Amino acid sequence: MRSTRIVIFAKAPVAGQVKTRLIPALGEEGAALLAQEMLRGTIAEAEATGLGVELCASPSPEWPEWQPHLPPIATTNQGEGDLGERLARAAARVIQGGENILLIGTDCPELANRRLLAAAEALQGHDAVIHPAHDGGYALLGLAKYDRSIFDGIAWSSASVAAQTIARVQALGWSLHVGETLRDIDEPEDLTHLCPNA
Repeated sequence: MRSTRIVIFAKAPVAGQVKTRLIPALGEEGAALLAQEMLRGTIAEAEATGLGVELCASPSPEWPEWQPHLPPIATTNQGEGDLGERLARAAARVIQGGENILLIGTDCPELANRRLLAAAEALQGHDAVIHPAHDGGYALLGLAKYDRSIFDGIAWSSASVAAQTIARVQALGWSLHVGETLRDIDEPEDLTHLCPNA
């Protein structure tokens, strides 16, 4: 059985630079504090799985902005490029290193440890697993194989991200497990979903 690594993509929780769509509702400091709490919560749920956990940070984890927030887990740098390039780089590194990967962000409180474990389990019998998000993106993408086409030319931050990604997986002939559609906390109206039945 291949081991699975959870790779959490996150921005440094700096006021004015994170959760910007929530600033009208929370202010810059409030949005940054929420980002910080969601980062901590995501790491706690990931660690509760007992799987390997890594924080893939932007900007580089060596930047001073990160220092008050870095958890005592493995940290790597997202590096340059658009989201697709950064996700592809992390996926290639982990899969070529002999592990399956679960790629997640910090925006989805519904990704409790039981859902992460279920996704890791699904990867033992599928090439890919995805949890679509209500906004058309995805909250989780799990891969047991790597192909750059999964990430190239995707219209990031659009309502078609999950559909495009599913189409790419199917075009490769890979087996795919589609999990529940989950809710990200991105817009002011999403704030009512901060305490989900996880």
